[in-house]
Amino acid sequence: MRHLVAFPILALAVILQSAVVSRISLLAGYADLTLVIVIAWALQEGVETAWHWAVLAGAMVAIVTGLPWIVPFAVFLAAVFIAKALQKRIWQAPLIAMFTVTFLASVFSHLLTFITINLTGGSLPVGDTFSLVTLPSMLLNLLLAIPVFWLIRDLAQWVNPVEEED
Repeated sequence: MRHLVAFPILALAVILQSAVVSRISLLAGYADLTLVIVIAWALQEGVETAWHWAVLAGAMVAIVTGLPWIVPFAVFLAAVFIAKALQKRIWQAPLIAMFTVTFLASVFSHLLTFITINLTGGSLPVGDTFSLVTLPSMLLNLLLAIPVFWLIRDLAQWVNPVEEED
């Protein structure tokens, strides 16, 4: 059960991302719902399947995106790595950790995408890309982080109930 809940949640997230969330833009940037969900899941206490979620999300996003398959995998795995590393240090303030990981993962995602597009023959100006795509996307991801964190927290408590000591 704990492992299977990832399939419908991430499939719904990828579908919502490609059909709805990508249509809500700020300048030329848009939120990355799947990335924010994976980060929120990785930051929950008692969750041991964060790496599974990262691989599954990477595979699902790789199917629907035009980027090489390694880019989504690298982004989601890096996000979980940062979340797990930060969770050990900022365990008393989960929202601060959520904002920090969302910020860093968004920057890494856009940087890796920018490099990949430029290496495959595209020509994107750095200044315009940063100001018109990366910054608005980061803002939208950070706005999305709060409700997603609390929804995923409830899901994690339902999937991984904490046993009370007698």
